[in-house]
Amino acid sequence: MHYYNEIDPYCAQWLRNLIDAGHLPKGHVDVRSIVDVQPDDVAGYAQAHFFAGIGGWPLALQLAGWPEDREIWTGSCPCQPFSQASKGAIGLADDRHLWPHFHRLIRVRRPAVVVGEQVASKDAEPWLDHVLADLEAVDYAGAAVAFPSSSIGAPHIRDRTYWMGYADDAGLEGLGGGHRAAQGQRQAKIRPATAASGAVRLADAGIEAPGPRRRSDGEDPSRHESGAGPRGRGAAMQQRPGPVNGPWRVADWLFGRDGKWRPVEPGTFPLVDGFSGRMERLRAYGNAINARQGAEFMRAVMECTP
Repeated sequence: MHYYNEIDPYCAQWLRNLIDAGHLPKGHVDVRSIVDVQPDDVAGYAQAHFFAGIGGWPLALQLAGWPEDREIWTGSCPCQPFSQASKGAIGLADDRHLWPHFHRLIRVRRPAVVVGEQVASKDAEPWLDHVLADLEAVDYAGAAVAFPSSSIGAPHIRDRTYWMGYADDAGLEGLGGGHRAAQGQRQAKIRPATAASGAVRLADAGIEAPGPRRRSDGEDPSRHESGAGPRGRGAAMQQRPGPVNGPWRVADWLFGRDGKWRPVEPGTFPLVDGFSGRMERLRAYGNAINARQGAEFMRAVMECTP
C-alpha cells in the first residue's frame, strides 16, 4: 500500500479514480494538509507521495521501473513562493513554503530515498540550498540537477530542478561535481542520461517533422493573412514546428495570429466555456510534473543508488 497526500479535493478524487482503475498503485489518499500529518501517519507504507497532485511522481516511478515495494518518498513542494509568476510574499518567508513540514516527517521516519522537483530559477536557488543543507544535517547525501523537458523530446522548455536525498551515502556511485550550499557539506549533482550538456535538444535526429496543421478556424496556416504572397508564405513555412519525439509526436500544432506555432495536447480545444471541470483540470495539469521528465531523473537515481 502507498500513501498519497493531496489537499485539493478535485485532485484527491482524481487520484482515487486512477487508483481504482489500476493506473496507480493501491493506497490511501489523505486530504489533510501536510502541516497536520504526523510521522506515525506514514508508518508502514513502502512509498509516500506528498503534494501528490494527479499522480505524476508515482507514474514517473513506474515508467522508470522503480519497484513498488522499494522505499521512497516523493514531494514537489509548492513552487509559488519561488516562481517569477508568483504574487504576494516571496521566498522562504512565504506561508506556502512547506518544506519545513516535509523535512519534519523525513527527519523522523527516515525513508531510504527522497526525491522532489522545483522550478529552475535563481529565485528557487536559496530554497534548494536550504533543502540540501537540511538533508545533510540529518545524514542524507543530497543531489540535484536542472534540465528542460525539451531535452527528452517535449515541444516545450519547462525547465525544472530535480533533487534527491539518500539515507546511506556509503554506496553512492557516479555522483560528481558539487552544488552551491554550506561549505564542507557533501553535495553533488546527478545528470540524466538524455539531458544534453549545455544544449537543449528538441528531438532525436532523423525523426520526421509533423506535416502542416490547420488552425482552429480551419484555415490553412500557410495562407495566413500575414503570409499573403510567395514571400510571406515562405516565412510562414519556416515557422512550422520542428520534430519532437516520444508521446509528443502526436501534438496538435496551432498557428497563432502572432505568426508563431504552438503545440497543444490532441483534443484540447473541447476546453471551451461550459466544459465540465475545465478550470479544475487546467489547474491540475499545470501543477503536475512531467512524468517522463521525472522518469528520466529516476533512471539516473537508480544508476547511482544500490
